[in-house]
Order: sequence, then C-alpha cells, then structure tokens
Amino acid sequence: MKIGLYFGSFNPIHTGHLVIANHILNETDLQKIWFVVSPQNPFKASSTLLNEYARLHLVQSAIENDDRLRASEIEFSLPRPSYTSHTLAYLSEKNPTSSFTIVMGSDSFQNLSKWKNPEFIINNYPIIIYSRPGFEVRDILGVQTTILKAPLLEISATHIRETIEQGKSIKYLVPDVVKEEIEKSGFYKRPHRK
Repeated sequence: MKIGLYFGSFNPIHTGHLVIANHILNETDLQKIWFVVSPQNPFKASSTLLNEYARLHLVQSAIENDDRLRASEIEFSLPRPSYTSHTLAYLSEKNPTSSFTIVMGSDSFQNLSKWKNPEFIINNYPIIIYSRPGFEVRDILGVQTTILKAPLLEISATHIRETIEQGKSIKYLVPDVVKEEIEKSGFYKRPHRK
C-alpha cells in the first residue's frame, strides 16, 4: 500500500487541506492519504491549539465518507513534542508492507533542515511538495521530491480561528460537518471576560 502522510496541527482542518489531499491522490500513484494529527508541533505555540482529540474528531468528521483518506492519531501515543522522524520510523516498523511518502507545502519544506534528524527523513522517504505562493522550492538537501502545482485556496487555520472569534461565518471555509461541530462545541470562541 502506498500511503501519503500529511502531517499537521489541523487546527482546524479546512477545505484547502482536503483539496490538496484529493489533488495528490489524483495526480500521483498514492493509494491513500493519512492526515497525521500532531498533538504538539515543536514549531508552534501550544496555547493556540484546540485539544488534540477534538482536532482529530474534526478531521474524522471531514473525511468520513472518503475511504481514500484516514485520520491518524499515531503521534498521540508517541513522546512529545512530535518529531516526524520518530513517527516515520514507528509507522514503517508497524506497517512493513506499506511504503510512506511525506506530503508537505513548500513553506514547510524550507524548514526541513531544521527538523530533528532531517537526514533520516531525506534518505528514507520520498516527499511530495505542493507549491505555496511566496515559498519557492530550493532543494539544497538533495531530497527525492515531486513538486505538484495543487489548486490552492487562500485559506488558513489562523484566519478561520480569527473569523470565529469575531463571530463571523466560516461557511465554505470548512466542510459543513466541521462547521456544525465547531459551532455546537463552541470551539475557538474567546471566553467572555467580566
């Protein structure tokens, strides 16, 4: 099984993530994409993160009718902060009949040399990079990469969180089921100060 691993906080998952995953499945020989929900990204402040189980639930809700996609909580049981190299080694050991490819944006690719054990990642796993405006792909590491021009939506999780805080609608930015869950649970709303 050829599996693409799309790592992220998914705080929250949005339509842009889903468009990219679908495009990659259409344009490559990958059979499935796993959204690997990171409980704690070493490069992001955890204060802005919704609980990992709530984020996982939103991902599961967003993809429940597409058997090509899977939500993975694998990093929840691994040491924190989550390092991609550790997760890859663990997944490869537990799934010897599968081959894994990393899916990332060109913005993340620019930081790859700062990740923990980048040589292990580069030497053992192909990487599919989707171009993001303003982040040119400069391969200074000699990585086995495929660069795709995915249809990008100018949507960010930060923008979605800010829109919710301002009491505005996030319709069409996220799947309807995700919007309903966020509204029902009151996610990302600032607590009212007295």
